[in-house]
Parts: sequence; structure tokens; C-alpha cells
Amino acid sequence: MHQSTEPRTDHGHDPFVRVRGAREHNLRGVDVDIPRDALTVFTGVSGSGKSSLAFGTLYAEAQRRYFESVAPYARRLIHQVGAPKVDSVTGLPPAVSLEQRRSSPGSRSSVGTVTLLSNSLRMLFSRAGTYPAGAPRLDSDAFSPNTAAGACPSCHGLGRIHRTSEELLVPDPGLSVREGAIAAWPGAWQGKNLRDILETLGHDVDRPWRELPAEDREWILFTEEQPVVTVHPVRDADRIQRPYQGTYMSAHRYVMRTFSDSKSATLRARAEKFLADSPCPVCEGRRLRPEALAVTFAGRTVAELAALALTDLDAVLAATPADGEAARVLADDLRARIAPVTELGLGYLSLDRTAPTLSTGELQRLRLATQLRSGLFGVVYVLDEPSAGLHPADTEALLGVLDRLKEAGNTVFVVEHHLDVVRHADWLVDVGPLAGERGGQVLHSGPPAALADVADSATARHLFAAREAAGPARTVRTPAGEVRLSGVDRHNLRDLDARFPLGVFTAVTGVSGSGKSTLVGQVLAREVDERIADPGFPVRRLVEVDQKPIGRTPRSNLATYTGLFDVVRRLFTEAPDARARGWKAGRFSFNVAGGRCETCQGEGFVSVELLFLPSTYAPCPDCGGARYNAETLEVRYRGLDIAEVLGLTVESAARFFADVPAAARSLRALEEIGLGYLRLGQPATELSGGEAQRIKLATELQRLRRDHTLYLLDEPTTGLHPADVRVLLRQLHGLVDAGHSVVVVEHDMDVVAGADWVVDLGPGGGADGGRIVAAGTPEEVAGSPGSRTAPYLARALASGSEAAG
Repeated sequence: MHQSTEPRTDHGHDPFVRVRGAREHNLRGVDVDIPRDALTVFTGVSGSGKSSLAFGTLYAEAQRRYFESVAPYARRLIHQVGAPKVDSVTGLPPAVSLEQRRSSPGSRSSVGTVTLLSNSLRMLFSRAGTYPAGAPRLDSDAFSPNTAAGACPSCHGLGRIHRTSEELLVPDPGLSVREGAIAAWPGAWQGKNLRDILETLGHDVDRPWRELPAEDREWILFTEEQPVVTVHPVRDADRIQRPYQGTYMSAHRYVMRTFSDSKSATLRARAEKFLADSPCPVCEGRRLRPEALAVTFAGRTVAELAALALTDLDAVLAATPADGEAARVLADDLRARIAPVTELGLGYLSLDRTAPTLSTGELQRLRLATQLRSGLFGVVYVLDEPSAGLHPADTEALLGVLDRLKEAGNTVFVVEHHLDVVRHADWLVDVGPLAGERGGQVLHSGPPAALADVADSATARHLFAAREAAGPARTVRTPAGEVRLSGVDRHNLRDLDARFPLGVFTAVTGVSGSGKSTLVGQVLAREVDERIADPGFPVRRLVEVDQKPIGRTPRSNLATYTGLFDVVRRLFTEAPDARARGWKAGRFSFNVAGGRCETCQGEGFVSVELLFLPSTYAPCPDCGGARYNAETLEVRYRGLDIAEVLGLTVESAARFFADVPAAARSLRALEEIGLGYLRLGQPATELSGGEAQRIKLATELQRLRRDHTLYLLDEPTTGLHPADVRVLLRQLHGLVDAGHSVVVVEHDMDVVAGADWVVDLGPGGGADGGRIVAAGTPEEVAGSPGSRTAPYLARALASGSEAAG
């Protein structure tokens, strides 16, 4: 281990975390010293290596040391996981990681379960609730919809049931069964078999559906019987049709079985079209057994309190006089746990809000609020862009939370692009100068002010210069029509009227929870989608570019999503070695048996079960992460095997495939949007939401059409360094200049200042939001007295005019 020669503090420990020879990903033998008990921000352009240093090296090493301290049996498993590529790290305390990577929380996960607030609320009802006369006291588990003791037996605690109906199963009753009246039935031969079985059973398959007797229609669609008959099919005259034993299955039974059991996402999605999602009639959507719903606190059931916004729940608890010591202690504890969540600008959320509906920024801030209450000290917190999805007004509260974590005796490492957070740091580690192979060096490690002297730093250019990101002032474009929305009533939007001009760049702003994503991603998107069929409507195509992952497993990656992998596999099949062996494109797919490594099934990783901890992934012991078997890797294209091609960055691949038009176009689009540092085979699970969104946008840009297209983007600058924001804005403004329309939901005031039109929602979040506070040019909105966005936008416009001047 590296021994420090620096003086020790009075506490007998080194005041610095010292890293020597870090080589993870693109880091080039990095040596860096970072102070403990301070707020350190890691900066640099996207792909520069800052996450490789903060998460891939520092957090990974802290985790490895924790593993090393546990039982020998567990250590044996842990050795498979591997260690970060670094010579030594000294002075490193235990670490807690709060990453932005999109996990996929299930529908049963909620704000209450993520923050553990549900536990406190259930305990309050169990110990201090008002029970009906003679009713036994319930355990806290009885108030959870996720336990057998509490879940409504009808909907299993989900609160909703899926039902089907004749109208859904048979959308056109004018058709006969032979003509396809039962739309819910499977297609191809399976559907024909069911029709033949029905005919064999004596039903008229040639009469229009509506003319069949009601009892026959009911039996055909809903029977639970599964009669087996011998079918003598009559189809094509020139084909021999052999009799077979056929089993009948009603349309309802087929849809329900497919929806609940099918492994195919496509089949499940098709089945879902024939189902209506409605509140459970037994619990009325409240998810719990009647015994639990009979208990009240402050005159309300646990379901009613869980449905309140956290600010409202806090007010109810504050206004309720304590009936006994248990009620007082439990209510005070719950209020103390709610406080850090509302402080981080999330008071508009309710405990029963499901986790899949939350943004990555919201999820991370909920976990951060939970850590504030944990009382840990002497640990390193490693945070990944905690400002993501935060309005500038909420960023100030975030800085207060980070300071409190530090003041409690912790070390805080933050990977961040937001300049207000960067300025607030005690210490700055700037990585660069560029991305991928041209990054991986520490340009500066020291106080933020000293970064001004580092010539190669892209961060310095933005931190110490007036608004460079958005570029010089532009002339506001003239709209070419508009989309009007009236009487919108969805979530917290109430009877709202809005207009979105076309042929311009529109930014939708507002604090977290004000209704921006609902207005743009749901209401505007649906309105445009429905009107595209109208020949008089100017928009001919709608493109929604969200931050959802491009895939949920390591099998999905940049190359497969963009279609680039098809081109690469075709090139490999044309190599002399592959032709001599008669190999087709499937041989070079890691998803198909034959060419892939069978030990890891082509994933490159194997899951390591750690018993008492979540399972983790380690490189495959046979292929070492290459994903292919040794024989497949013998085939080379221009000196590289298929695994080495997948290991290329977009930037390197663009040079490698420069003379292959089908590949070059795709790679150029990715490069132009600032993703040159990503590897072609980078698994979807390693990509942030912002990266996934930019990959989708690049995929769209490479097949740009002339038809007027409306692009809807949800916070496209998330995860972007100000230098990369410039690159992205050039692309988006280029789309508008080419005759298209762009609408972005955005918190970056530099982006908003460069828009043609701004729609500002608010004034607050949740029930306090959902109204249009201001709409107009950036200058008009900046002068609006009731807008929380206005002062921040005015500041951005002022610094922009200084830069232009």
C-alpha cells in the first residue's frame, strides 16, 4: 500500500484520501489527493472519466474493502467480482453510493417504501390508531399492501384489476368469426385452429357476430371450459389437411393467460389492448383488507393519509393532538422523516406514488433524504448529479442538505455539472480535457477559484465566463402555426388552457412537480398524435425522446439499438475466414447459441450471489467479458475480432468504418450529439437517462425526414457538462432551422434563455402547481411577478447579454 509522508491530524488519521495509479476505464494512471470531511465536486465533460474516478475507483474500492472484512466464505465469492484498477488508495472511509443509473423499481415500490416512511406510518396506525369497538389490535404488517397480512385478497394489494369485455374482445360486431371478429384471438395458424374448433363444436362462424345468440357469444368469449374435439380442417385445396385433436380456449382465457404468463413483451402488450384497467371493486383501489381500512388516525384511513402530498400529511400530523405517549413519539418521528424530503423540493409527492413514475433525480433525492435521517458519520457519500431534474429554486435547498451531511462528520463526493453546485464546493477535481481516449487526466485538484488558471479545462471556461453555453443572442423566430390545448384536466393540471407555437424552439419550465412532464409528455403528445391523421394539421410526425432506458439488460447496447450491429455482423460474414466456414450473421450475435460464449450466455458477465447482499456481476471466467467463444473470435475484420470492434468508442469506430456508408452515418450522428466517448458494446444498464435520451435523438437525426416533425424532449441537458449542452443545442436549433418544431421540458436557464417561447408552470409543485404562471418570450417570462422561474431566467438573460456585448 502507498504510505503517505504528509502530516497526520490530531485524530491520528490522514486528512486526505490519496489515489495512486488509477486506470479504471479511460483513466491514465491518475494520482490525486482529495480532502476528507469536505464537499468535493468532480467535474469534466461527459465521458471524461470523472465517474470512473468517483464511482469506478473510490466507491468500488471502499465496497471491496467492506467485502474483505466479512466472513471468509463470502470473501471467496467476492474475489470473483474483481477490484478496481488502481495501485493504491489510502485514507478511504466506508462509502455510501447514491447513483443515477436507472434501476427498474417494480410497481409495488413507492415513495413510502423508498424512504421507509411507510414503515413509520404503519407503526403509527398499529400502535396509535383508532380501532372499531371490539376489534383486535393489528400488527404493522396488516397496514401494508405488500404483505399477505395486509393485501386486499381480490387485487393482491395492487389496487387495480384487469378486466375484459365483449366490446374490447370484439371491436367490430359486423364481422363474422371467420372474418376475424374476435380480434383478441392470436394470429396465424393458432387463430385459424380456434376458429376450426369452434366450427367443429357446431357454432356458426360465417354469421355476423351481432346476429349470434347472446348465450353463444357469452360462451365463445368467456367460458372456462376447454373441450377437446377432433378437427377436420378445410383450408387450401392444394394442401393435404390432416385431422388433429384441438383444445378450445375462450378469448377471455387466452388474453388473461397471455397477459399474466407470457415472457414475450410484444404478446403481453398486445393482450393488454383487450383489457380495461379499473379500480378493484372490493377495496376500491385502496389495496388493503377491510380490517386495516377500519382503523383511523386523525379521522382518516392509512390509505387516505398515504394519498396526501407529504406537505399535507405533515400538516395533518401537526394539527392532530397526541392521544398518549406512543402517538406523540410516532407522529413526531414521522414528521422528522418527512422534513428532509420536503426540504429537497419533493413535498408534492405522496407516499403511495409508485416508484416507476418518478424521475431518476426524484428517486436519488428521496434516497438522499433517507440518508440525512440515518445519523451516519465518518462515511463517504458518493452522489451522481443530485441536481438532475431540479429547478434552480430547489438547487439552493440541495446545497443546504449537502452541507448538513458534511457538518455531521461525513465526506461528500459529488459528480456534478450544475455550475451553482460546482461553485459551492470546498474542493474541485476537474477531469479531462476531453472525453474517452482524449480524457482520463486530472487537470485540477484544489479549491474552485484556482481552476481559473487551468487553460485546458472546459469547466473553467464556463465557470468563470459569462453565459457561454447558449451562445450569442439570437433573433426570436416567427411561429408557423400553433397547437392549442383547452380544458386540460390531468393529475395536478386543472382546466388548463395552453398554446404551443410551431416552427420554433419552446421551453416548458417550472419547479419539480408543477406538471411539466404531464403537460408535454402526456397531454400535448396525445393531442398531436390524434391530429396527425388530419390533412390540414401542419405537423406530420411526432417524435418523443424520453429518458427511459434503451434496454433493461446487458444484452441491449448502443450498437444493437441504433442498428449499427447489423451492419457490423454483415461485414464479419464477408470476411474470408467466415465465408470459408459458411457462417451467417447469426454467428456473430451474442444473443444466439453457436457464436456466443455459453458460460455467460453471451452477456460477458455472470451473476455472483452474495447471500446477505444484493447479487452483483463479475466478468465471465471463460471469455473474460468478450461475450463470444474462442472460435468466433478467430475471424477478423481489418485486424480486429468482433469483441474488439464492440470495444471501440464511437469516435474510434467512426475512423475505423469511415468508408462504410451504412455505419458512418449512424456514428456521425452519435458523434455530433456529443456521444463520441461511448463504447459500441456498452450495455444499456451502464447508460444514464440523459445518455439514453441522446442515443434516441441521434437515431432520429440519422433518418431525418422532410415532413414537419414535432420533437418532444424531457430535460435533454440532464447529465451534460455546459460544453456538451452547447453541442446538443446546436443540433436542436438546427432541427428548428430545418423547419421542424422542438418542445423541451427544461431547468437549465441558459437553454431557456435561448428559446423562442417559454411556458412556465407553477407556482409550486403538486396541488400548488398545475397552472400556467407565465407564457411568452424569455424576456416576457423573466419579467413575470408571480413566477419562481423569472428571477433565475432574468439572471441568465443578463449574463447572456453581457457575453454578447
